[in-house]
This record gives sequence, structure tokens and C-alpha cells, in this order.
Amino acid sequence: MDFTAPTFWVSLLQIIWIDLLLSGDNAVVIALACRSLPPAQRKWGILLGAGAAVALRILFALAVTVLLGVPFLKVVGGLLLFWIAIKLVTDNDGDSHEVAASDSLWKAVRTIAIADAVMSLDNVVAIAAAARGHWELFVFGLLLTIPLIVFGSQLLLRLLTRFPILIWAGAALLGWIAGEMLVGDVMSLNALQQIDPSLVKVDDHGMHPAALPHYVASVIGAVVVVATGYILRNRARATAEAGHGA
Repeated sequence: MDFTAPTFWVSLLQIIWIDLLLSGDNAVVIALACRSLPPAQRKWGILLGAGAAVALRILFALAVTVLLGVPFLKVVGGLLLFWIAIKLVTDNDGDSHEVAASDSLWKAVRTIAIADAVMSLDNVVAIAAAARGHWELFVFGLLLTIPLIVFGSQLLLRLLTRFPILIWAGAALLGWIAGEMLVGDVMSLNALQQIDPSLVKVDDHGMHPAALPHYVASVIGAVVVVATGYILRNRARATAEAGHGA
């Protein structure tokens, strides 16, 4: 990997932002699962639970990254990322995770691991997409979730509540990456090459979209997420107000 390449640092910053945005509610799950543990075991519950969760994410990410090289799967991944991003801005109350308290350390760790595995697909898909096939980047991104989950998540949740614009900015970023995935699929690249060979570039790393289709698709992806999220939120608000007025 070329650490001096601008794309490396762009991907790294995208992964850090995705981690900041999508790892917040994991701390809530851990706190709920560990709330009945004796005080002396709570620290171990948090550390072991976070470690187990991240280990599962690394395994999921390895599988997702390999599969994203199969034709049409980047399209599927991009559409899933659109759904994740739109859900992020239309979920007014945030994700509510009903996690039972555990009075045993290992029961708590098991509860955390299962709950995180169920709800971590968004994080895995987003990081795998932002890493663009570089395993060093997505392993770093997933390992970064440990300090974020253990130390920073509660602060992040307060910031997102106080500054909703950060949620929209993060959703737009996911839309941008989703657009990149759609245009970067093998079938999309073949179609672009048939339309105009200049729309595709080939280098030592394979075939990639040229700058024009890359940025057009990325901008459209960000705009679609923000516009769709805005429309759906307004419709939900209007429906709620009509229900209260009835």
C-alpha cells in the first residue's frame, strides 16, 4: 500500500468518520448487558465484550471484502449502504436495543457479542466499502472501534443529539461511498467501457471508473441519501402531526 497516495488518506479519514458515526450505540448495548454485574467485573465485561464484538466484525469484514469483488455484489452492497444511510437520518429515536441484563460475566460477554453481531452489518459494510479492498485499512477501522466503544460512545451520542447536522453529514458520506460502489462494480465498469473507453481507467490494481463517472456517481449518491432522508422525515412528521390532531 502506498501511504503517500491521497486515496489512502481519504479512505482512512472516511473509515474514522464512519467509526465515529456508527459505533456509538454499541456502548449502550454493553452498558445494558453489564449493568447487573458486580462492580469488580464490569470493567472486564466491557473489555471482553468489545473485544469479542470487534473480532466478529473483522471476520465479517474479511468475508464482505472478498465477496465485493464478485460481479453485482458491489451493486447489492451499494444499495444496502443507501438503505443504511437513509435509515440513519430517518430514525428519529435512534436504535433501541432491548438487551437483558446479565449477572454472569460470560453471559454478559455472550449477550454483547450476539447483539453486536446482529446490529454491526452496517458498520462492516461501510468500512469494507471505504477501505476499497485494502485489508490493512478495514482491520484498522474495526480495531479503532474498541476505544470508541469503551471510552467515546456516550460523548458521541450526546454530540449527535446536540448537533444533528453531523448525522446528515455522515449519511451523505455513506451515500457518496454507495455511489462509488455502484459505479465500481465489474458489470458497471464493463458497461462504461462499452459506452466510452475513456470512462474507465486500468492500472496495476485493476479496472476503475475514471474521474468523471466516479465523482458524478458519488455526488448523486450523497444527494439521493440527503434528499430521500429529508422527504421521508417530513412525511413521517406530517403523519405524526395529523395523528395527534385527529
